[in-house]
Amino acid sequence: MSQEHGFTHLKDVLAQRTIIFEGADPVSAGGFTQVPNCVLENGKLSAGAKLTYAMLLKYAWQNDYCFPGQARLAKDMGAGKRSVVRFMAELQKHGFVTIKRRGQGKTNVYVVHFQAKKSVDKKRRDHA
Repeated sequence: MSQEHGFTHLKDVLAQRTIIFEGADPVSAGGFTQVPNCVLENGKLSAGAKLTYAMLLKYAWQNDYCFPGQARLAKDMGAGKRSVVRFMAELQKHGFVTIKRRGQGKTNVYVVHFQAKKSVDKKRRDHA
């Protein structure tokens, strides 16, 4: 069972079937995603960027990491690929994600931050 900072991951508990969801309807049986309030209430982020952040959390929930393609994100969000690129750039600009590009034909790896970090460009401007 994996532990981080003394906490057991919910997925490990569920794998042991020590928690049983009784009365789950088809909606709740499909799972849910929690989004930090600091993201939901951030006035600098567009609604699309907030949804993109939530989708990244949804994908990563099962394995603690994710690397969905932009086409997959766009399809699941009901948005265009260009919009996803714009939303991801917005999240990176405000320090909510770091995008690690893996090369042509490969999906990016997204590091999701639960606290906004200063963007690299902002750090450079601050020290210039």
